[in-house]
Amino acid sequence: MKASQLLEGLSYPERKVLLTLNQLNGSATPEQIFVTGGFQQQVEVMNASSWLQSKELIEVRESAKRWYSLRSKAALESGLPERKALDFLGKNGNRATIPQLEEGIGKADSSLAIGWLKRKNLVSFEKSGGPASLVLNEAGLKALDGDMPDEAVLKTLVEKDICETDLDMAIISQLKTRQDLIVEKLVISRSFTISDLGKEVISLGIELKEEVAQLTPELIQTGKWKDVALRKYDIQTFAPAEYASKKHPITRIGDEIRRIFVQMGFTEIEDEYVQAAFWNMDALFTPQDHPARDQQDTFYVKDPAKMTLDDEAVVERVKAVHENGGETGSLGWRCKWSREEAERTLLRTHTTVNTIRYLAKHPDPPAKIFSIGRVFRNESIDATHLPEFTQVEGIITEEGASFDMLVKILRDFYSKIGFDIIRFRPGPFPYTEPSLEIEVYYNGKWMELGGAGVFRPEVVGPLGVKYPVLAWGLGFERLAMLRWNLKDIRELYATDMDTLRSSPIF
Repeated sequence: MKASQLLEGLSYPERKVLLTLNQLNGSATPEQIFVTGGFQQQVEVMNASSWLQSKELIEVRESAKRWYSLRSKAALESGLPERKALDFLGKNGNRATIPQLEEGIGKADSSLAIGWLKRKNLVSFEKSGGPASLVLNEAGLKALDGDMPDEAVLKTLVEKDICETDLDMAIISQLKTRQDLIVEKLVISRSFTISDLGKEVISLGIELKEEVAQLTPELIQTGKWKDVALRKYDIQTFAPAEYASKKHPITRIGDEIRRIFVQMGFTEIEDEYVQAAFWNMDALFTPQDHPARDQQDTFYVKDPAKMTLDDEAVVERVKAVHENGGETGSLGWRCKWSREEAERTLLRTHTTVNTIRYLAKHPDPPAKIFSIGRVFRNESIDATHLPEFTQVEGIITEEGASFDMLVKILRDFYSKIGFDIIRFRPGPFPYTEPSLEIEVYYNGKWMELGGAGVFRPEVVGPLGVKYPVLAWGLGFERLAMLRWNLKDIRELYATDMDTLRSSPIF
């Protein structure tokens, strides 16, 4: 952009900073510009300088230095523990046992002092038949008559703050390990210099006059707009990014899945996080000695430790299915069923518990329901696992429901999510038969995204459901990771504002 165009687009504060810099021989600190230019606030200088830098009219140089100050004089006035120990040893023939030192300067100071005396190599230990003694060595004897290096630094800090360039940083590093002694502060110094382009703009002549940046109703109604100078705007000038308010990506993808289910005629259901093992495990024909019931896999609740089972008819039918198959034609698990185990309280390990409880209350078809909810498993946290995550599940039960119908629904559902290439392969699941796994083609490879099947008779029989129940589920976080090309599941829940702001709206 030409110098003349830049000049026209300069605001009043920018013009004032440029003129002040020119008055100060072309280079100055913000503080010098503030005083010389007669600004009302320091922020005026900084804001105007930032804009001038973006227009390449000035150059900004920064340097950072660490300054150190004394946190409190009290520690120095009372004396460092090792100084107290040195003075005590000097008055006692340059040696003392540990009990003598504890009695002389106190047990707390004695413990700290011994550590620092050894670290500074001011004492040696001698033992000849009796208790070990601390004996001042040559360096310790010298320290009796003068300040130790860290003491000298502390005494200087009493008078003034000191820059890192004037200090031995090895001593500072040592003092920083001691609690409440010194304070470190990073001080950034800036200086502004007029660039060649800035000099060219100044040479064109800068006139300082107040400008109006916005037309107000008053200016228009009174006609004063004719008499004021209106600031010209440069549409090519850098402007800070503005971020529109938007939901978290996890919330947005959850809303998207809900819309798809609702469009397909489903109704959302939800239930409590805390459930009885009966509904979470037994009603799904999970044997009571299954590894999934171990505390290594499942979070059990301490209070209340058990939940009363109210529907005795369902309980008895589930018990029969476990022990001998009941009326389902199955052989069951051929083991004694424990009501006590079924009444244990746990955090739900899947959202299928919502489905089972719904079917127990609504056994008659038709039903098309879905749920999106938190589940909990005793997992170690890593790039692909969390102890708390989200599951998505849908079921259909109606007369004539079939496996072919399930496959067709799955193709429709996943294509609506955005996956065009989908395939199915057999996969074993504990409470569906037949079962399948859904894979989608993404970024040049097949990825497993969920499972589906028809609920087994041992699951739906005790609930009084007489028609097939088609069910499927997918990992919510896995879908989100594919959508945003993430490698670590933890990134989904990190509060990284830059990532959230830059995520697309869709």
